[in-house]
Amino acid sequence: MLHLQLPTEPAWADLALRNLEDILVDHLYCEQKAASNAISMIVRYPERTALVDTLADVVAEEWEHYRRVLAEIRKRGFTVGPQRVDEYAVRLLKFERKGERDKQLLDKLLVCAIIEARSCERFKVLSQTVEDPELAVFYRELMESEAGHYTTFTDLARVYYPAQEVADRLQACVALEKEIVETLTPIAGRIHQ
Repeated sequence: MLHLQLPTEPAWADLALRNLEDILVDHLYCEQKAASNAISMIVRYPERTALVDTLADVVAEEWEHYRRVLAEIRKRGFTVGPQRVDEYAVRLLKFERKGERDKQLLDKLLVCAIIEARSCERFKVLSQTVEDPELAVFYRELMESEAGHYTTFTDLARVYYPAQEVADRLQACVALEKEIVETLTPIAGRIHQ
């Protein structure tokens, strides 16, 4: 369903769970960026009614996730440090065709979908490996939400573009994502690396 071509290495979960503060802080910033990206699309494409209406709900949900992650950080006595560059997202965003507003929207929707898919996959890994039962439930719930966001973004793409064009660009985006995951080293205690 999520179209990812490469599963997360088992070593990622071990590292993430040894550095729970880092993974939670990184997750917090991922939620912030997800909300910000959805807001940016609403602002850039206000004439796209289905997009605006749908992404308004995504913004609200992502911000609620932000608040939930922040609560988990506070509950554990962790602090929110500075945001780090998300090399995964930076490289994936290069997939977007610049200068062609209409084509760029398709690419933005598909990049968002793939980021949500990878987050979903990582949250599943965390939910299955973390020893804290509350955190396991927390990540299970977020995994389900991210799967829904993946579908939301791909469905929106199909509202505005022919199904074959969406399928072709999605396949190209997935191939790039696989290459990025294969070449990101070293594995870090972060959601996408």
